Amino acid sequence: MDTSIAKHHEILAASVIKNLEKRQMEGYYCPTAKEAIEKALSFLPENASVGFGGSATLAETGMLDALRVCPSIRLFDRDAVPADEKDALYHKCLSADAYFMSSNAITKDGELVNIDGTGNRVAALIYGPKEVIILAGMNKIAPTLQDALDRIHNTATPPNCIRLNKKTPCAATGSCANCLSPDCICNQVVITRRSGIKGRIKVLLIGGAFGF
Repeated sequence: MDTSIAKHHEILAASVIKNLEKRQMEGYYCPTAKEAIEKALSFLPENASVGFGGSATLAETGMLDALRVCPSIRLFDRDAVPADEKDALYHKCLSADAYFMSSNAITKDGELVNIDGTGNRVAALIYGPKEVIILAGMNKIAPTLQDALDRIHNTATPPNCIRLNKKTPCAATGSCANCLSPDCICNQVVITRRSGIKGRIKVLLIGGAFGF
C-alpha cells in the first residue's frame, strides 16, 4: 500500500476510534488483516462459544479460516449445517460468548450502520452475545450518516445481491431502487449510535479495503 494512503488510514482511524469510545465501543486500528486476526482472537477466552454473521470481510481477511482452526473455541459454523438447520443455529448464536461480523458502514462520528435481510446479524449486534467483534476495512468509513446509507444502498448492496443470486433491481441495474422485491435484502436498517454495555462492541479497523 502507498505510504501516504497508509498514513491517511492511520490518522482517520484514530479519529473514528475516539468517537467510538465516546459511544462506549472499543476501537482498534490494525494496519493488516493478519494483525486484526491476532487482535480478534486475543479477545476470546478459553472454550468460548463463537458465532458469526454473513460477511465477505470475514472471509477475505482470513478471519473465518482462523476461527475454524482455532482449537480453544466452540464455533457455531453457519456454513457447516444444512439449510433447514440454519435458523436454529442463528438462534444459538444469540447466546454465544462472542459474535463476529463486519459493519456495512461506519461514520466518522463513530456510528455503526447496518442493513440486513434476514436480521440475524443485526439482532446479535443489538442483543445477546456477550461481546461483538467487528472487522471492517477502511473502505467502510463514511463522512456522515447519510453518506453511510448511500454507501450501503449503492456501493455495497448491489454486488452483494449479485453474489447471493438475488433477483433485485439493484442486481440488474447496479443502483438502489428502494425496492420491495421478494428478494430484497434491505429489510432492517439499524444505526448503532451507542453501546448500552461499555466495551461489549469491539471494532477493529483494518488498513485497506475489505468486503463490500
